[in-house]
Amino acid sequence: MENEKEHHNENFLYKLISGELEQEPFGRAMCTRFPPEPNGYLHIGSAYAIHTNYAMAQKFGGNFHLRFDDTNPLKEDIEYVNAIVEDIRWLGYDPGEQIYYGSDYSEQIYQAAVTLIERGKAYVCELSPDETREYRGTLTEPGKNSPYRGRSVEENLGLFANMRNGGYPASSMVLRAKIDMASPNLNLRDPVIYRIIHAEHYRTGNEWCIYPMYDFAHPIQDAIEGITYSLCSIEFKDHRPLYEWVLEGLGIQAPPRQREFGRLSLTGVVTSKRFLRQLVTGGYVDGWDDPRLPTLRGLRRRGFTPESIRRFIEEIGSIRTTSTVDISLLDHCLRQELKEKTVSVMAVLQPLKVVITNYPEGETELLTVENNSENEALGKREVPFSRTIYIERDDFVEVPPKGYHRLSPGSEVRLKGAYFIRCEEVIKDPVSGEVTELRCTYDPLTKSGTGFTGRKVKGTIHWVSAAHAVKADVNLYDKLLLDESAPTREDGSWADAINPDSLAVVKDALIEPSVRGVGPEAKFQFFRHGFFNVDRKLSGLEGALVFNRIAPLKDTWNKK
Repeated sequence: MENEKEHHNENFLYKLISGELEQEPFGRAMCTRFPPEPNGYLHIGSAYAIHTNYAMAQKFGGNFHLRFDDTNPLKEDIEYVNAIVEDIRWLGYDPGEQIYYGSDYSEQIYQAAVTLIERGKAYVCELSPDETREYRGTLTEPGKNSPYRGRSVEENLGLFANMRNGGYPASSMVLRAKIDMASPNLNLRDPVIYRIIHAEHYRTGNEWCIYPMYDFAHPIQDAIEGITYSLCSIEFKDHRPLYEWVLEGLGIQAPPRQREFGRLSLTGVVTSKRFLRQLVTGGYVDGWDDPRLPTLRGLRRRGFTPESIRRFIEEIGSIRTTSTVDISLLDHCLRQELKEKTVSVMAVLQPLKVVITNYPEGETELLTVENNSENEALGKREVPFSRTIYIERDDFVEVPPKGYHRLSPGSEVRLKGAYFIRCEEVIKDPVSGEVTELRCTYDPLTKSGTGFTGRKVKGTIHWVSAAHAVKADVNLYDKLLLDESAPTREDGSWADAINPDSLAVVKDALIEPSVRGVGPEAKFQFFRHGFFNVDRKLSGLEGALVFNRIAPLKDTWNKK
């Protein structure tokens, strides 16, 4: 495809990897991986990383692995594992049978640590965590060697074996790589590569009480699986020398290579797993799948499709540094995905009763309405019409401003797919003065689809038949955070950052009967209101029907 070639020309990762592969450095097929820690749910930033690894493997005819970084039993759970697998498959980046677990390599990683000790490249250290930080130095001052750095190979091997056998309490000692305490890169100042954790692991149980650090386990796992490229976000760039040091220290031939891409940030959206957890545990949102969150579960529940998310990521392209993208681009991609695929139905969110006084009582008429004005292939449907209908309350004003083309006393509008009606009388509540009902007349000669060419009206409004309407609750979403720069809250207090209008619940909205019986995640375009999705969590509970607005019809992308 020509477009694909053009995209390749603009993709710095593709150009970089193409140049390296011309030298045939690996002697094996291209292979990438996505290594999530199963301690939370994936979010839109995760989707960008998954896409980068998956797409690059596809472009070079290689394989894509999903490998769980499950080397910390204090945080991980099978619930997250299952959710991550489900979300990745839902997105369309199915790894097939290529699903792996870092914990399955525990013995090999342990033996790799033993090899480093035997080669004089690792030692057991008994500094406390506070002492370790003190000895580490700063960005401007070199660190100091640990007093345990000079232990013999034999002593280190014995201590490390006792660590494995459970001979010491947690935090009493660690295994550290012996590199350079004066290195300008703090990651190379004798980093910890193994620590003691007495906790049950969700896969290995109590078989192990020592666990490798990610920076140590990661390159070894890549080497075991035959990964050629570890593609990760830019914050890991300073970790690359340690990645390479581990592989070199173990004598790995044709080792995998770490290459970095830019980190994706979105306006007004928190993608830090730590801060997302604060929002969830603090009760600021309705769980990890709250439709206001950028988690894949939240986006799916709100109604975003895998195709719209993939389109969003492809629109961004390959980025070199941390980049902030306007969240409205995601809405734009959703609209582009759904505008020709969804049925447009009539839904009245703030009902105002209208009685058509000259329409026969007790009569129901089926009117033919197009399903999508932009896609004739979606066909048409029949909608019931009767004497009493409901219109949107803001489609009527008693004193219309200049240029107002909807309903007002004495004026005429077209009911979408139906007739012209004229407002003849306004009924009000005698106490509050609120308009409670309109009395109107209709012109039977103005039925839609009959070729009527008489007088014209400028306004068309939607409606539902009172006797046939389906009741539903409708959730209208706005941005979760007031500040578009996505503030952080180290103390976990988000009360002053939350937009109080991020969720408005409309009870007992009235929708035409074509939506009766639809299943979870069914999507519609509500005439003039936007794109909506049947809530997969709340719909069906005690017969409830709940719609989430995915995005309004107005597209603000690149129009500010």
